[in-house]
Amino acid sequence: MYRVAKASEYLVVTGVGINDINITKKAWILPGQSWTKFDVSPVNYTFEVQAMSAEKLPFILPAVFTVGPRLDDEASLLKYAKLISPHDKYSNHVNDLVQGIIEGETRVLAASMTMEEIFKGTKQFKQEVFQKVQLELNQFGLLIYNANVKQLVDVPGHEYFSYLGQKTQMEAANQAKIDVAEARMKGEIGAKLRSGQTLQNAAKIDAETRIISTQREGEGKKEEIKVKTEVKVFENQREAEVAEANAVLAKKKAGWAKEAQVAEVEAEKAVALRDAELQKDVERMNALAMTEKLKAEFLSKASVEYETKVQEANWELYKKQKEAEAFLYEKEKEAEAQKATAEADFYRRKQIIDGDLYAKMKEAEGLKALAEAQGTYLRTLLESLGGNYGALRDYLMISGGMFQELAKINGEAIRGLQPKISIWTNGGSESNAEGGGSALKEVAGIYKTLPPLFKTVHEQTGMIPPTWMGTLTDDSCFPQEIMQ
Repeated sequence: MYRVAKASEYLVVTGVGINDINITKKAWILPGQSWTKFDVSPVNYTFEVQAMSAEKLPFILPAVFTVGPRLDDEASLLKYAKLISPHDKYSNHVNDLVQGIIEGETRVLAASMTMEEIFKGTKQFKQEVFQKVQLELNQFGLLIYNANVKQLVDVPGHEYFSYLGQKTQMEAANQAKIDVAEARMKGEIGAKLRSGQTLQNAAKIDAETRIISTQREGEGKKEEIKVKTEVKVFENQREAEVAEANAVLAKKKAGWAKEAQVAEVEAEKAVALRDAELQKDVERMNALAMTEKLKAEFLSKASVEYETKVQEANWELYKKQKEAEAFLYEKEKEAEAQKATAEADFYRRKQIIDGDLYAKMKEAEGLKALAEAQGTYLRTLLESLGGNYGALRDYLMISGGMFQELAKINGEAIRGLQPKISIWTNGGSESNAEGGGSALKEVAGIYKTLPPLFKTVHEQTGMIPPTWMGTLTDDSCFPQEIMQ
């Protein structure tokens, strides 16, 4: 039977073929296996924990915990499936388990703190309770999704919090009365004091005003003459500073223009060098990819072509580097005045080069992937043939149509010559004695052409004919036996 669990459920399968249990969302139930479902949605548990502080003062801690299995940890889910899922999550067993853990940890923590510490550090107290409770729930694969601890409540007959609240209210009311009386006293005294000070200060200010007025008139004339003189001197100094600033600005402009030209030339040379480096990488990747392809198709012949491509790539790189160096040396003598204006152009060129680099790297990755695929194909064939290199070579030669192509080329060559072959036989005794007639000699002559053909192929490509067709000896390189 095929079983599928709902979005908030999991399947637990055990039995034949399963060592312990298997937790999944869907599964085929085979004969000899049993299964069950369990819900993983969290549940709210409401408690009123009775605890006692270090001063032996009891209190009630109302709390609501949202608890459910931990889904992000496979080990925790296994614990929940084994220990909790056999029971209904709303049952008294699970409720007593969670409540026991919460009450035990809360009482232990409260016993180590005074009532004042608990009341003032309520937030820290709640956080420590959550941490300790979560540590214990980990043993059962449970996780606290949310927890809400309400305000601490007095135990009947021990009204500590109510008396503490009344004390705070009375202290606040008495302090408010004192503050009002003190403010009223300061207001009446301050009003009288400010009125007398106003009359005294007005008379004093009138007398000082007459004296200061006369002094200021003389000082004003002196200051007027002094200011005019200083203004004239300042104007002269400013004109000199302006002239000096203009000269400095002209020098800086010349220097900036020089740096801008240098920067532009350097940017062009950097682009040229970067282009050469990228071209080198592309050529190297192309050569590597071509090497792998040739190895897969032509085996030993690929090594020769690979070396050729590497030498060509190195020559092209060397030639481009020399051209770039010559061009750089030629332009360095002209590059002493262009830097600031070249930055924008350098950034644009760099973006273009980066784009070309990305495209060429993708092309090289494609060639590399093709070469890796062909290499995997050859390795798979070699493994399938039991590591027999000769069998692999024979298979590639046959599947590639090499012998058909050789026969076709030889046939085309002979047909181009347009030979006219006539075989005459009279069935004489000599022919009969030889066992087949002179016509068979001509056929035998055709078979005699096979050894030179095999020898030519071996010398030019290093390839050896299949064992079912013939073998080459070490001394003569002629077949010891020919397919009959």
